[in-house]
Amino acid sequence: MDQPLYMPIPAVIEKIEVETPEIKTFRLRPEKPVPFRAGQFVELFLPGFGEAPFTPSSSPKITDTMEITIMRAGRVTAALHEMAEGDELGVRGPMGRAYPIEEFKGKDILVVGGGCGVGPLRSLLLDLVDERDQYEKVTVRYGAKTHESIVFRDAQARGWDVGGNGAGPLDVVLTVDQEHPDWDGHVGVITTILTPEYLAKPPDDGIAVMCGPPIMMKFGTDALLERGYRPQNIYLSMERNMSCGIGQCGHCRLGKYYICKDGPVFTYEEVQGNPRLWDD
Repeated sequence: MDQPLYMPIPAVIEKIEVETPEIKTFRLRPEKPVPFRAGQFVELFLPGFGEAPFTPSSSPKITDTMEITIMRAGRVTAALHEMAEGDELGVRGPMGRAYPIEEFKGKDILVVGGGCGVGPLRSLLLDLVDERDQYEKVTVRYGAKTHESIVFRDAQARGWDVGGNGAGPLDVVLTVDQEHPDWDGHVGVITTILTPEYLAKPPDDGIAVMCGPPIMMKFGTDALLERGYRPQNIYLSMERNMSCGIGQCGHCRLGKYYICKDGPVFTYEEVQGNPRLWDD
């Protein structure tokens, strides 16, 4: 019998990685596998604190464990950041609409991330890297406020930009908003590496996937449209205000959509024109 979506599965925190002072990655081992697809989310349940939705940041091909990258931002996330390896919590899901990765095959794929938004995108990237030969080209453009707030330095450590992990090379450019003596890479907001100097004009069927703070996605989407990406080929991970995860509480209503139930992955064509699209 399938696990009901409203019943959490017990899980143990197997490992905690400190990504930045405010962001940690938790590796969970559920009592039984929680298979998911890149872009879907789960609810983490903490007895005495409640639950909150998070998108896994690990490879969908690994089902015995699950990694989730979490920024300290509220009551539940603060409690999670105080937990230790060996502590227990509950996992409910998976839920929501995933990236249609089968439709991406044979095409140029651009992945644009900002801040902690690279968490959900990492799951997609691991999927892409695992089958790199199925895609014409994979490009990554990622921005952070400072060099110390860059999440997932493994994109560099694993050599994705030179064909590490047995995969073909990825075109990777990182940028930070603020200069620092220890940073010799690009300096500027994310849109400064979406220009012709840093990003080739896409083919007609080029795919772009984006996740990050609303203001970053707003200007990032504008930049991609200017570069020639089609609205139906720009995929946005819209995760704000999700709560119950099953479209009952109404907190994540966006026009005719419930982000948790109808998303969180949407094409820009589906949601463009909504006056609340880029609200925090």
